[in-house]
Amino acid sequence: MTIREELCAREHKMLAPRAAFSDQTRGRQREEPECDVRTAYQRDRDRILHSRAFRRLKHKTQVFLSPEGDHYRTRLTHTLEVAQIARTIARALRLNEDLAEAVALGHDLGHTPFGHAGERALRQVYPLGFHHYEQSLRVVDKLEKNGLGLNLTCEVRNGIVRHTVDPPADTLEGQIVRLSDRAAYINHDIDDAIRAGVIREEDIPASVHRTLGESKSARINALVNSCIEASGPDSRRLVALTPEVNASFDLLHSFMFEQVYTNPVCKSEERKAIDMVIWLYQYFSCHADRLPEDFQYIVEEEGPERASIDYIAGMTDRFAVQCFENFFVPKGWGMK
Repeated sequence: MTIREELCAREHKMLAPRAAFSDQTRGRQREEPECDVRTAYQRDRDRILHSRAFRRLKHKTQVFLSPEGDHYRTRLTHTLEVAQIARTIARALRLNEDLAEAVALGHDLGHTPFGHAGERALRQVYPLGFHHYEQSLRVVDKLEKNGLGLNLTCEVRNGIVRHTVDPPADTLEGQIVRLSDRAAYINHDIDDAIRAGVIREEDIPASVHRTLGESKSARINALVNSCIEASGPDSRRLVALTPEVNASFDLLHSFMFEQVYTNPVCKSEERKAIDMVIWLYQYFSCHADRLPEDFQYIVEEEGPERASIDYIAGMTDRFAVQCFENFFVPKGWGMK
């Protein structure tokens, strides 16, 4: 037996019957030989981890635009935190950790520069609409490797595109990532907002403190334990939270929306970011020849508007600012 075959056999001995087994994947978009060492989901995880889109996440906004501090989250640190929470839950429920990790690492690959502000800007100008979860799937299906994509398994692709919208992912591992994403971003956004002086820990509703705890770690631990309790062997189809914890989690989300996500202090520069993205889209869609060479095949196949969306969505915050300055900010002139 190869190492991969031994690992697959071990899955059947150790994982719950409702887990997604690596040797029972629905396959890839293109057939390819199996690896002798890694399972299908391990290969997907590695392909995402080594992709260019994954590396760019380190310079993309999570909540605060271009924060001047070493400890604020970026889209990359958020992704790693989601992956760790997802693995913890998957392990406790005897589900496939490798699948959960692969989905978690790929779920935000399509996020724009400047976070959800950039997403709203592209949705506003592109006639076919724009959603980061759809763009994440497009990144792994088409944009990576110059049009070849990463050729991921159906289960990973399904988990990526369903991580934030209904219907939920087909696998329990994909559903775990959806819950882990919410658990990570709300609690870590609280941490960043407290560090920025936007809110204080004591501002959080008392009922949330009583149910979930009075610290970031306590709240994440409460959510993980609640998910494990509510999604045990008797829960065959959906990953969920216990009712009391779910109610407190919804209240916490509402609190964050009112106090942080729509707070003028946090969003003071957002209008500038939105305008910048819109101007870049208008420029590239009218000047497709200025797009990089590896986007010209998209211009030919799907038009300059689609190619512009793909190029801008893949930008980091600082590269978007650099492009804007190059095209729209006059440079000083002087004789040499």
